Amino acid sequence: MKTKLILSAVVLSISALTLFAQAPPPPPASANESGTGPVGGSGAPIGGGLAVALVMVAGFGTWKLLKTFRQKRFSD
Repeated sequence: MKTKLILSAVVLSISALTLFAQAPPPPPASANESGTGPVGGSGAPIGGGLAVALVMVAGFGTWKLLKTFRQKRFSD
């Protein structure tokens, strides 16, 4: 019962985050109009997200490696 309550609270809180989402930008005035920005979007940087993802992958790999070594040591 407690896990169902926690799960429903998590789902409800995540679904409530959609209330804070931004509206999509308006379309250009004409389809033939050339924009001054870069092709494919506003050129958002991905460097910070890439670094976070790599750190998380390295941490997960280290955790799995340590878990394997601990199991081998205690089984011997």
